Amino acid sequence: MHYNTMKRPFSINIILLLFIFILQNSCTTKAPQVLYSNYSISKTILKDSNSIKLIEPYKTQLGKSLKEVIGFSANGLFTRKGESAIGNYMADAIKTMAEKRFNTKVTAAFINSGGIRSYLPKGEITVEQIFDIMPFDNLIILQEVNGKTLLDFLNHAAEKGGWPVSKGLTYSIKEGKLLTAEIDGNPIDENAIYTIVNSDYVVNGGDNTKMLNKIPKKNINYLVRDAIIDYTKWLTQTGKTIDTKIENRIKDVK
Repeated sequence: MHYNTMKRPFSINIILLLFIFILQNSCTTKAPQVLYSNYSISKTILKDSNSIKLIEPYKTQLGKSLKEVIGFSANGLFTRKGESAIGNYMADAIKTMAEKRFNTKVTAAFINSGGIRSYLPKGEITVEQIFDIMPFDNLIILQEVNGKTLLDFLNHAAEKGGWPVSKGLTYSIKEGKLLTAEIDGNPIDENAIYTIVNSDYVVNGGDNTKMLNKIPKKNINYLVRDAIIDYTKWLTQTGKTIDTKIENRIKDVK
């Protein structure tokens, strides 16, 4: 009995051998070894003159920008638990500038008390001092919420002792619970829709503000700090000083 056998073409054999060679090498190739060392940073390390020359122009420019005088504080603004003069100022700032940047009417703006990290002294105010009170790169987020959600948020703020709010909204608390809440003298309607602004930290659930996290967010990449700087410049351009006071926006009922 004869069998008709066919030989593989020479070129196919070569291709198969190359394939086996590549496969074997790819399976046995080891990852490159990474070497590293720990270095202590101290005064004994010599300065790199080339790096200093590279950084110096930017350092000089940044220093000039931070020292720029942008406003004047009539009395100095300080922080405290609940309503504070500096909290009112910051909340008014982000409400005013959010209306301009988002091109819409804003019902209220809030400031997380824990985010206020310094004070503004009496006298000239520089960009650097705004960085001191708001060192974080938090963004302004705009949301439309119903009255029930807004009341839940205010109750959460009440549990924290009250968070500063912009002019127009007032609320009262007793023993960490929300008692009343009004906008321009009218009680908040649970079924009405309100436009509010917060920092992205708060909106994304920071400090357990879970009631806002799933509500649609509008973000134009506008920093809270930049809004305060712009607001301060705007006051100066309109001939006004920083003169925010305690206005009983938050009433702590004993």
